[in-house]
Amino acid sequence: MVPEKLKLFIGVLALQFLLAGFHIVSRAALNMGISKIVFIVYRNIISLALLAPFAYFLEKKDRPPLTFSLLVEFFLLALCGITANQGFYLLGLYHLSPTYASAIQNTVPAITFVMAAVLRLEQVDLSRRHGVAKVVGTVVSIGGATVITLYKGLPLFHHNLHVKSLVTLSSSSPILNWTLGCVFILGHCLSWSGWMVLQVPVLKRYPARLSVLSLTCIFGLLQFLAIAVFTEEDLSRWKVHSGVELFTILYAGLVASGVAFALQIWCIDRGGPLFTAVFQPVQTVAVAVMAAAILGDQLYTGGIIGAVLIVIGLYFVLWGKSAEKKAARNLQDQLAQGGDVTQHLLTGEASVEGDEEAPATD
Repeated sequence: MVPEKLKLFIGVLALQFLLAGFHIVSRAALNMGISKIVFIVYRNIISLALLAPFAYFLEKKDRPPLTFSLLVEFFLLALCGITANQGFYLLGLYHLSPTYASAIQNTVPAITFVMAAVLRLEQVDLSRRHGVAKVVGTVVSIGGATVITLYKGLPLFHHNLHVKSLVTLSSSSPILNWTLGCVFILGHCLSWSGWMVLQVPVLKRYPARLSVLSLTCIFGLLQFLAIAVFTEEDLSRWKVHSGVELFTILYAGLVASGVAFALQIWCIDRGGPLFTAVFQPVQTVAVAVMAAAILGDQLYTGGIIGAVLIVIGLYFVLWGKSAEKKAARNLQDQLAQGGDVTQHLLTGEASVEGDEEAPATD
């Protein structure tokens, strides 16, 4: 029988490889000339077809009645989390390597922390090590994203790659494309983070996560269809011209939005959100290998430096969040036992500092 920890480890690695495949598949779809809007519309139709039945049957008892204000909130969630999020991603991927798109995505925890702190959904205690770690991690992550955006650097491989890209970028300046792509991907990360932060108050009023996702997807699909009315008038653009095009659409809808979503829920349920997030950089490494082997992508020194800084910042933020939760649990235990709060805070700080120096047991 397979041990539970091994199952979880395999599950979280499989999740990262499935999501890595989505970056490659999306780039391949763009290379083949599939319309960005058409690709997103088909992806969301498949996602909704998968998600809606589960939301309807599993959350019958949890769904409160819909109100006009809730519908407005779902519309805004869709505008941020579906329309802007997915739109900026494909626009960025058109100008940028999948490797660096994946690397920049590692800034999402840091950006989410900043947004939550501004909205006072997240506490920032600079007198504690975990508070400083979250701030330092955020600064380092954003610094890494800035390095990737502003400094391309020298190519790491000087030999000619055998795989030839199927698309020619629209701009004659590769530096302009690089910078523009990074800006779009950062817009994607901002939208993604904003979506996660805005879900918090919505879920308090409407505590049915699958239904919230389904309704958000419906509004996002309607928004993209409205955009398509003005941008994709040629009906031939909506036709699937080959089996490879069909594969990219099915992978985006079934695997990236279906299987990966279910696997992510399972991993978070068994191992927690922190454990799942720690493996995020594995996705970036997998994308780099796949992009070089399949698409013939080149790596650059500026991108590598920025990616390393982003990953370092990610782990600072995750460690700070982990230490903060541990300190909060210790405080709750102390209060439950009727202990002195001041004494607990002093010992809690010492325990967090001690945990930093202790070797991992797992």
